[in-house]
Amino acid sequence: MADPVTLARPYAKAAFEAAREADALGDWSRMLGVAAAVAGQPAVHSALTDPGRSWQQVAAVFHGLCDGELNGQARNLVSLLAENKRLLLLPQISILFDELKADQERSVDVEFITAFPVSEGAANDLESALKARLQRDIRLSASVDPALIGGAVIRAGDQVIDSSIRGKLAKLAQNMNA
Repeated sequence: MADPVTLARPYAKAAFEAAREADALGDWSRMLGVAAAVAGQPAVHSALTDPGRSWQQVAAVFHGLCDGELNGQARNLVSLLAENKRLLLLPQISILFDELKADQERSVDVEFITAFPVSEGAANDLESALKARLQRDIRLSASVDPALIGGAVIRAGDQVIDSSIRGKLAKLAQNMNA
């Protein structure tokens, strides 16, 4: 079986191109987010995979669950996904679409996780340093995870900087076992 991300990529690219041509990247991001949330619900999963339903019935049920949140093109995408039995790929399609959108907008979402709360000034300093290093606009989200023990973890796209105590202890244990 192919990797879900590999299967989702062509759909995400097609949606991205349609959104870019219509100058509606934000609207498409929102619509795909709604569709992904609907597809990710366990109760919906069983309805989408019911072999007793035709793809038209599955698409109609899905359109109804999205409650008017999808425009005509997004509804067509959902119908195409239903016909190809790929509706469960919507969460991956949404993620890939948002990555393409961020690349187009020269921005990146950065997750900053610390063991203890940090000051707004420290978060702003980090944001400025990352903006200079990555040459992109930064959308920083900070959170606290006491399980880190100390230090921080920074996730920017596919880059991860783990300077947490928990991460260092795990690496030490790995080196000792090697």
